[in-house]
Amino acid sequence: MMKLLLTDSGIKNASIQDALVDLLGKPIAESSALCIPTAGYGGPGADPGGPWRFISGRSPSPMTELGWKSVGVLELAALPSIEEALWVSWVREADVLLVNGGDTLYLCHWMRESGLADLLPSLPDTVYVGLSAGSCVMTPRIGEEFVGWKPPTGGDSALGVVDFSIFPHLDHPACPENTMAAAERWAAQIGGPAYAIDEQTAIKVADGAVEVVSEGRWKLF
Repeated sequence: MMKLLLTDSGIKNASIQDALVDLLGKPIAESSALCIPTAGYGGPGADPGGPWRFISGRSPSPMTELGWKSVGVLELAALPSIEEALWVSWVREADVLLVNGGDTLYLCHWMRESGLADLLPSLPDTVYVGLSAGSCVMTPRIGEEFVGWKPPTGGDSALGVVDFSIFPHLDHPACPENTMAAAERWAAQIGGPAYAIDEQTAIKVADGAVEVVSEGRWKLF
């Protein structure tokens, strides 16, 4: 099982950054990263500026700009056309995967199509850092409220790497509909444990233990 840091809005505060360093087991400046922009292309309202801001460290969600030893870009939609042994070697050499937000089910589709989803269980020392959709993709399902891009198979199921679901962007000004009351309605039909988290919150998963890291507001349903 990989080590996971499932964030709402990236490495927004010192507590989340401390959790990241703890998972890495070494300083950020000694760690190599691969960033995965794919989800940023998927949603109905996607624009090419989003992936660029994520990759270049100019988004409001700190991920690539933390001072990594190196940062590379892994575009999942390109992987099926690349020799598998080559891109797998890139992933195995990385200390951390930084996974962009955007559309969760589009990301889920390309994680499966590319082969990355099948590779993840063999990367116990790699840290996976999700941002919004990059976090939600690890859950069993996202709920109809968060379905944008529709997968060929239909439904709202994601990878199910963890056994809880995530309601992101709680109380965020850009998502006025994401209230605690809306989260409670969502959780009532999601089935299984579920967290509502705000931009100052992340969920850390290591060795099967789940820990909420927060300087903000969250709730476990």
